[in-house]
Parts: sequence; structure tokens; C-alpha cells
Amino acid sequence: MSEVYFVDASCKPHYGMIDKLGDLIEKVGLAEIIERKDLVAIKTHFGERGGTAFVPVMYISRLVKEIKEQKGKPFVTDAGTLYARGRFNAIDHVLTAASHGFTLSSAGAPIIVADGLIGHDFVEVEIEGDELNKVKIASAAVHADALVVVTHLTGHELTGFGGAIKNVGMGLGSRGGKQQMHSDIKPKVDEEKCTACAKCIRWCPVEAITLVGKGEEKVAQINPDKCIGCGECTVMCFEGAIAMRLMTSLDLAQRKIVEYAMGVLKGKEDKSVFFSFLLHITPVCDCWDFSNPPAIDDIGILASRDIVAIEQASLDLVNEKAGKDFFRDLYQTMDWTEQLAYAEKKGLGSREYQLVKL
Repeated sequence: MSEVYFVDASCKPHYGMIDKLGDLIEKVGLAEIIERKDLVAIKTHFGERGGTAFVPVMYISRLVKEIKEQKGKPFVTDAGTLYARGRFNAIDHVLTAASHGFTLSSAGAPIIVADGLIGHDFVEVEIEGDELNKVKIASAAVHADALVVVTHLTGHELTGFGGAIKNVGMGLGSRGGKQQMHSDIKPKVDEEKCTACAKCIRWCPVEAITLVGKGEEKVAQINPDKCIGCGECTVMCFEGAIAMRLMTSLDLAQRKIVEYAMGVLKGKEDKSVFFSFLLHITPVCDCWDFSNPPAIDDIGILASRDIVAIEQASLDLVNEKAGKDFFRDLYQTMDWTEQLAYAEKKGLGSREYQLVKL
């Protein structure tokens, strides 16, 4: 049974959340995985331009401080996006990160885009997955000696929730890897609900949507050959006329994300630590250029060496706070338990855990 350490969101004078993070860092044994001159990747999400809910840089700088004290060489990282917005290439990505306060001076470590200038710097890692036997992992993540994962738990329109496994698997897959994970997800237009407002067209990153028909009878139509399954049209359709659907089984995309996490963590099983922030939990992920008000009150921060245990504990705490299965209620077609069951099956960790409250 894995240990998951937890600090709640309540604070008092001279003991705030940064201090509490320090207690978690010590308790989870971050120092134990860092050796002298280790290249240590701190995986976080810099937020899309316009968003405000991402984990702020002062938490990252506290982790950087600890790694440097152990004579490691930290860098703060994420990989590029499949869609063409503020993090599509390394130049825009670093500028977006800087606009949100993530710089060398503020973080105390370099900001490095893990899959290179245009998302083509990756290493094919062999795994033993049920769906894939090779995955395309961002090169900086593969070449790092140790991994510190900083996750902001949110809802997610494609997987029900976005947590540590998605942060690692989808987050550190190269652009081609992200395409592979999205390849079985395609949206479909409900013509009766479509109002031909064209918002989906403006937000589609690959120009896969057009309006068809005559006069006022036009409706949106999606070209499946161009569609990359990113889900932007689904979220931006306020009429609820576009729904995501898996072309095969509902849990296939979740299994692929788990398998990409397997690729990232391969060889680093004893050199990885996970921190999950249950603060400002929003209905959609930080990839959007806006942030909703929190969908639930702040809960706290967790830390563990076990990615599956910290995921299960995070969801249990959210459900306890909400008094219901929070993410299943938010996205009723998504069974989030499939992701954790498969991750446990593939040996990433255990869903059985002991919650240690600090």
C-alpha cells in the first residue's frame, strides 16, 4: 500500500501554502531521488494565454530550491500542443510561460520545451501496452535523470478529469504522440441543435469544419479526414451541438494516455515524485484560454511516489468534498475509473493507499 501525503488548504500566520509544500517535499523524500548533477525535469503546465488557474510559479521555485540543495540541475518543462495557439512551438511556448511568470529568474531554473522547436524532438520508447508497443516521448523527458510532476487537477472534456497520469502521458507526449492519443476521438454535429454560428469554425486549429447547405438552413460539417480530435469545437459550442465520440471503445483514449505515461516513467520508476494541487479546480483543463470559477472549494496539496495512488487519493478527496462522484457528474459519458484500473493493471502503481495528513 502506497503512502500519499496531504496538506489541506487552510493556512495561518507564518504558515502558508508554500510552507506546507515544504513539509510535503520533506515527507515524500524528494531529496532521496536526487543525486549530484542529476538533470531533473519539473513537469508542470504553464497555462494557455488568458488562463489563470494553473499552478503559480512560486510553488515551482520552492521545488527548484530543494533540488538545487541536493546538487541536482533542475529545469521546468512541458511539451508543445497539438492545436495552434500560444504553446504550439517552443518560441511561443516560452513567451506564454514568461507572460504567466515562468522565467529563469522567477523559477530559479531554465524553462525548456521538452519536444523542441516544433514538436519533433522525441524518442520512441518501447513499452508493453495493450494498444501500443512504442510511444513518442518528448526527448527532454526521456534524457532527464529524474522527474518531478506538478499537476493541477481539473475536469476534462475528453477524459472526465485531468490529473497526474494525463499530465505525464498526454503532457510529455510529442506532437505526433498527442495525435496518436487523439486519433480515436472524433466529434459529431447534431444538425438539429446547430445554429450555424460558426464558432466551431473559428476555433478549429486545422480548418476541418465548414458550413454546408443553403440560405439560413446551413449547418456545421466536420471533415473526419482533417479532424485531429482535439475537442476544441465541443467546448466552444455553447448550443451543445457537437459531442465527442470514440470511434471504438470509450476507454481506448484513456488506455493510450496511460501507455504514454508508461513510456515517460520507464527507467525512472524510482526517480519520480508527484505533487497534485487540488486548488482552483475548474471544469475544463488549463489548455483553454480562459478559466472558470472553481467548481468546488479548495482542498489542498498531495504528494506521493506512486502516480496511481496520488490520482486515486485526489479523486477520493474531491468526491468526499462534493458528496458525489464529482467528475462523473460533470461529464456523464466518461468513466474515469477505467484510467486508474488500467494504470494499476500495467504496473504504474496501486489504487490502495494510506492517506497521511500533515
